[in-house]
Amino acid sequence: MEEKTERLIVGLGNPEAGYADTRHNLGFACVGELAKRLGVRIDRKRWQSLVGHSEARGVWLILPQTYMNLSGEAVAKAIKDIHVPPQQVWVVYDELDLPLCRMRIRVGGSGAGHNGVKSLIASLGTDEFVRFRIGIGKPATKGSRPGVHYVLGRFTKVEAARVPKVIDGVASALELALEAGVERAMDSYNRPGALGCEELP
Repeated sequence: MEEKTERLIVGLGNPEAGYADTRHNLGFACVGELAKRLGVRIDRKRWQSLVGHSEARGVWLILPQTYMNLSGEAVAKAIKDIHVPPQQVWVVYDELDLPLCRMRIRVGGSGAGHNGVKSLIASLGTDEFVRFRIGIGKPATKGSRPGVHYVLGRFTKVEAARVPKVIDGVASALELALEAGVERAMDSYNRPGALGCEELP
């Protein structure tokens, strides 16, 4: 029997309950939804993360508990133990450059100002991992440091109404990628309307 390649799916976010419903923790929420669907509990403490594993699917689900800007340290420890190539590391995170209700799946690229992704690139020594970038939109007002306050803020009422659809759609995209490959998931989800909710201007 050929050995199944293990995959590592990382949700980016910040630990502690106070961050739970913030825009920056959308990655945690989506990987949490995938875990439910796979019947996996993400409750083991390992690699400075909360970890779950599906033996049947050969999938590790990881939520780094290091705070966002040190996420790479946790993921590097996991990779060292499991020996997965970068292409089998899938990272799910919030993206300011995409509107809410839009997702883009891609391989490689810069951190584009996202501290979690920058930390991953630095710690792994490569940018060749798969990204599931989930749009959270940009703040309406231009301030001096809107990004930080915005990503650590909670969704507005109008946005919050759309978030369950977003989480559901991203989890479905991850399932499709597991079953049929990342290319297939890109074809289905890298387009407007794929998450089933209306984008906010």
